[in-house]
Amino acid sequence: MQPISIRGPDADALAGALVARLDGRVAVVRADDDPVADGGVGATADHSAAPATADDPDTALSLSGDGVWQGRGVVDGFDDLLDGLAPDHDYLVAVGYDRLRLPTVLLGPDADAADTPGDVIATGANADDVDLDALVDALDAAEPWITRETLVRRVEASPRAERSGAIATFTGRVRTRDSPDDNRTTHLAFEKYEGVARDRMDRIADELTDRDGVLDVAMHHRTGVIEAGEDIVFVVVLAGHRPEAFRAVEDGIDRLKDEVPIFKKETTEREEFWLHRRDP
Repeated sequence: MQPISIRGPDADALAGALVARLDGRVAVVRADDDPVADGGVGATADHSAAPATADDPDTALSLSGDGVWQGRGVVDGFDDLLDGLAPDHDYLVAVGYDRLRLPTVLLGPDADAADTPGDVIATGANADDVDLDALVDALDAAEPWITRETLVRRVEASPRAERSGAIATFTGRVRTRDSPDDNRTTHLAFEKYEGVARDRMDRIADELTDRDGVLDVAMHHRTGVIEAGEDIVFVVVLAGHRPEAFRAVEDGIDRLKDEVPIFKKETTEREEFWLHRRDP
């Protein structure tokens, strides 16, 4: 899924024009001070103190005959919202949210790219100032939001899936600390050589798939800033039997760490350092 954040006084107008141009299934999420009460999908409001009832559940969905759904509910954070929508959507357009680590469009005279955690891919005084063709191209070229479930569904759709009796997965996460006495890690930042990293992951996946009993392999490593407790990397293996699946998953993550040019900077409560450059 390709997500994008649009901020500024004319964000709704640009979001509407962009959605009309996108080819695929699109989710639109709008910021709201009280999204649950107003029928939105709440990413910030905390309604957990109120017990759910049949008339007022924590999550409510409706599906029309033409396949359009509407809903309200509470999620733990925007990343959880992305994770939930990614497997079934090609794009997500977030309107009016601040501080999202997504490709971002800033509108208005007071827009400040320096205060935006995501990559700013377009700016303008209003919606008409943004070239939609260039915006769609920039969005499609941006880092996609891939989840473990996305990769599982991808291998399940393999033409060889009927021969599969096992799917094994590995998920790497940001570890807060190795031991109780360690300084807390607040986040990691990952950078990669564009093109080279993806090519090497594809080559590893192809070589693992050539093994007897391995039917398909998918892997993805996220880049940018990833907070403590969030997912970093996924390896998914479709295999005939569990021994082949487990071996391929372990070899896949080991080879990815050894062979793929992705660089990691760690930030703790006390210091910041590139792991491969840290002084003793």
